Amino acid sequence: MAPSRPESGRRPFRAALLGLLYFALLSAVAFGVAVAVAVASLPSYQDLTKRTDLGQMVRVRANNGAVLISMGPSFGQWLTYDQIPQTMRAAIVSVEDRRFRDHFGVDVIGLIRAVGSALIEGHRVRATSTLTQQLARNTFLTNNRSMARKLKEAVLAVALERKFTKDQILELYLNRMYFGGGAYGIDAASRRFFGHGADHLSLGEAAIIAGLVKAPSNYSPTADMDAARDRAKVVLKTMVENGFVPADRAEQVDFASVPIQQQTQQSAVRYFTDWALPQLDTLIDDSTDPIDVWTTLDPMMQNAATKAINADAPDSAQGALVSLDQDGAVRAMVGGRNFVTSNYNRATEAVRQPGSSFKLFVYLSALESGMKPTDTMVDQPVDINGWRPQNDNHTFSGPVSLREAFARSINTVSAEIGQQLGFATVADMAHRFGITTPVSTYPSMVLGTSEVRLIEMTQAFAAIQNKGVAVTPYGISKVVTANGQVLYDHQAPEQRVLVAPWVAAEMTDLLQTAVLSGTGTAAQIGRPVAGKTGTTQSNRDGWFIGFSSGLTTGVWMGRDDAKPIPGLWGGTAPAHAFHDYMTIAVANRPIEQFETQVPMPDWQLQPDEEAQPDNMIDNGVAPVVLDENGNPIPQPPGPIEIPSPPPPPNDPSQQQVSRRMPPPPDFPGQRFPPRDSLAPLPPGYPRQPPYPPRSGYPPQPSQPRPYPPQ
Repeated sequence: MAPSRPESGRRPFRAALLGLLYFALLSAVAFGVAVAVAVASLPSYQDLTKRTDLGQMVRVRANNGAVLISMGPSFGQWLTYDQIPQTMRAAIVSVEDRRFRDHFGVDVIGLIRAVGSALIEGHRVRATSTLTQQLARNTFLTNNRSMARKLKEAVLAVALERKFTKDQILELYLNRMYFGGGAYGIDAASRRFFGHGADHLSLGEAAIIAGLVKAPSNYSPTADMDAARDRAKVVLKTMVENGFVPADRAEQVDFASVPIQQQTQQSAVRYFTDWALPQLDTLIDDSTDPIDVWTTLDPMMQNAATKAINADAPDSAQGALVSLDQDGAVRAMVGGRNFVTSNYNRATEAVRQPGSSFKLFVYLSALESGMKPTDTMVDQPVDINGWRPQNDNHTFSGPVSLREAFARSINTVSAEIGQQLGFATVADMAHRFGITTPVSTYPSMVLGTSEVRLIEMTQAFAAIQNKGVAVTPYGISKVVTANGQVLYDHQAPEQRVLVAPWVAAEMTDLLQTAVLSGTGTAAQIGRPVAGKTGTTQSNRDGWFIGFSSGLTTGVWMGRDDAKPIPGLWGGTAPAHAFHDYMTIAVANRPIEQFETQVPMPDWQLQPDEEAQPDNMIDNGVAPVVLDENGNPIPQPPGPIEIPSPPPPPNDPSQQQVSRRMPPPPDFPGQRFPPRDSLAPLPPGYPRQPPYPPRSGYPPQPSQPRPYPPQ
């Protein structure tokens, strides 16, 4: 008998059903095998608590331990399950996975509801990731939306549930998830946004942090406080609906009163950190462990430097400053007026003409060759293969000492020194003191036409303060891991003598004169200062570099496009910035006397390229009186009467040079400190009078002043 038609019609259905059952069984077996393999390959709980897979955390600290900037992920303290406040645990579970305690890693009920809603309403399936799935995705996978990734996520989530307890999974989640602002984990987020650890979060703070998981950048309280509060209200509402928080307690939360910690302005130190941190590649081996980089930067000095540059630089100009301690430690660095608008570091990268500040190397070459500050040279017209340097005042003073020529920044004398010693000798001296940019050997190089970097010029001046021993700038003092292991500790390099101590002492003599009575008087700070100004053609660049009390500071100002800046001289804005910064920077340092005696000049400064016109006195110069520390005592302003000498005789050899001189002091002790109060001279330093003997001084009515012949 043939089978009935209904029975034959059910066979395909049974076959399809059996096939589906076989497929489901095989899939379940395959899924189980995949889970078993995943469980075996999962890291241990202890390995997951290290968080090294999230990237390297680098905290950059100042010399006093204050955190300057944090780079990479910020982790905070690892909090155990019991240390995490109950309100924080409840907030994250309520808003992200309210059936967390009931599922096995994948929320089947939530998945079925999401699929049904998508079919009914015609939209795509909404995300239904559990806390365990989120942990798996953020720890082991990427965020792409492929089906393969979602399948792997489900396998890993079940494996995590098989290997760890619910409490451990929640602990891992709250300590590893990203909450915005570079913060990984609730403790880092709490410190980032509220300024305290997560072990005592309030209900309102916990709701704000829990609300960040959905979109950290959108709901960050430091970026959009209104959005953060609105999201936190949603979190608090779900906590009430799911029975985690009583309604009356939720109503007492005032999100407007939750204090948010605003981030400090870090742009001021970025010039320094961006210069220092690349040096880590040569100091330590590659590592993924969190590290603390201790630097040499002094926050007080850095703040003073930033204010000085912004206050004193002309409106149209940029400014830069570098300050080095005696061992080369960089205490302050300003690479521009605003890092946000321009991250170009003019202190370490820009190459500009240094003007007369380059004469440091000219006079170092002269002193090393045997010349003395008291030696005489003639300020007169010079012609070197057609090059005829001019002084800015377009006059010539005749015979002058090296001390006077340096303090007045007389160009012709520098040209004569370069011609006598060889311009290559001056270039070699510059390279010896750390100038790495090419230095021209054309005659005009003695006036600072070769471009240099501010940090290298400052380094050269620091070597003079260091008695002729090289100073190497550095910014990193030590590198330490989170557990206290020292990876790097700065060691002083072997001393390298650049010039003899007596050459450095004589150079200090010249530099101190330039500040006491020369072009750098605006840089006086009430204690011994030595330094030099620099101004380039058409006032395109202004420099002042000097040292006092163990600190060497260089200042540059100018435009990035090198256009002229009216009124910019080295002795104006740069010297003022040096004064404003150094007054604060050395306030707590002991006064240090230079190991050289600097006499006051018997000449008056003439206006030149380095001089400040408003500093000139038409009718004389007030005598400089020094206090017991060798510092100049301010004198009342006003002209000084100078007795007019009788008309000169007809003898041409007795003609006077038209230079004004201050009246001789009645009591030399008012001008110079007692000799027994001076610091001892270094070995080999010539013990000779600072001036040639002045016979017949002061002049009598019948005797002309002892001027050299014109």
